[in-house]
Amino acid sequence: MKLWDKNEPIDQLFERFTIGKDKELDVQLAYYDVLGTIGHVKMLRKIDLLTKEEEKSLLEELDLIKDEAKNGRFILDDGIEDCHSQIELQLTKKLGDVGKKVHSGRSRNDQVLTALKLFTKHNIEEIVKKAKTLFELLQEKSEENKGVLMPGYTHMQVAMPSSFGLWFGAYGESLLDDLVVFKSAYRVADKSPLGSGAGYGSSFPLDREFSAKEIGFSSLNTNVVYAQMTRGKHERIAAFALSSLAATLSKFAMDVCMYAGQDFEFLSVENAYTTGSSIMPHKHNPDGFELVRAKCNKLQALPHELNMILANLPSGYHRDLQVLKESYMPAFQTMKDCLDITIAMTANLKVSKELIDHGKYDLLFTVEEVNQLVLDGVPFRDAYKKVAESVKYGAYEAQKKVNHKHIGSIGNLANAEIKEAFEKEYSWFQLG
Repeated sequence: MKLWDKNEPIDQLFERFTIGKDKELDVQLAYYDVLGTIGHVKMLRKIDLLTKEEEKSLLEELDLIKDEAKNGRFILDDGIEDCHSQIELQLTKKLGDVGKKVHSGRSRNDQVLTALKLFTKHNIEEIVKKAKTLFELLQEKSEENKGVLMPGYTHMQVAMPSSFGLWFGAYGESLLDDLVVFKSAYRVADKSPLGSGAGYGSSFPLDREFSAKEIGFSSLNTNVVYAQMTRGKHERIAAFALSSLAATLSKFAMDVCMYAGQDFEFLSVENAYTTGSSIMPHKHNPDGFELVRAKCNKLQALPHELNMILANLPSGYHRDLQVLKESYMPAFQTMKDCLDITIAMTANLKVSKELIDHGKYDLLFTVEEVNQLVLDGVPFRDAYKKVAESVKYGAYEAQKKVNHKHIGSIGNLANAEIKEAFEKEYSWFQLG
């Protein structure tokens, strides 16, 4: 069954090629398609294209299908093209001609787009919740280790003293910016395209605002032509949000992989989250963080991949847009998996408490020596040259125990401010 079927023979090779991975992906999309159909049915009743009895019977059947989809029991029968066809087929089998009425006033174009936007909203909400858990963990680690010094680097060279508190806190603040990007992506997806049909509206007196409210959208894509143009656009914007968060997780994973190595020994990864070697019995490899790095690097390519599919497409619907789903939909689960393992592994990271006492980090404190000379009245440039010469001729001695412990708390006073900002952005999503 196909919603567009005209009882004309279709070449099997052509059919297999054009359906692609839709059957596999549409099992995930079915739940959201049912939500859109429920709102559409209620709107059809409001404008008298359905009777009260027809609405009741349709909603009862749709609730059953929704439960199937939610609990993983929804399947596409043999010969069924997609979830949209399967849902209409099940309604028609149960309700006869009443099931055939459900498509009045909509096209598969706005039907699919509605389901995709609902899918996007739901998955952004889930990712934002997980990001909050990671943010709180990083804040906790930051406060816990704000007095534990570590080397800061520029150009991969020892630069100035930092702290594990600053390091953990930096990634917490990065998540704050990622949340802002997800907020923008959510707002774009939170506009209903339903009722735009194939991009040119309908001659039926549809109440688009009513159906939007029933489905859970905050507003409409008002112009019906533009509503169809958001197919691809809303995915691309959400992909940028995924890419932003992926960049944060990838950089954090890289830091951990590097800092957990024997050459650094800044921190250690819990053995339960490592793998071994088939030949080297001493190995404990941080494979979880390595895979997060790889998967998140791949996610950072997603906006570009979608852009290449969308390149040079004019307005209106084109079958090219179907291919977006193959990369777009699985990306959300990949991100959720990366967040889950990052949270689990980060919770068990152990930092090296006495790391800074090693002699190779003595030069970290040259800036502090310069600053102390300036405080004593020496002009900055003279102080700089004096310390530089002491380093050059081997006369420099780091005074680690004098007035340097304050470095560990630099920036940590901002943790409360960052937390307040994060909570403000998070509360916008109304996720509790």
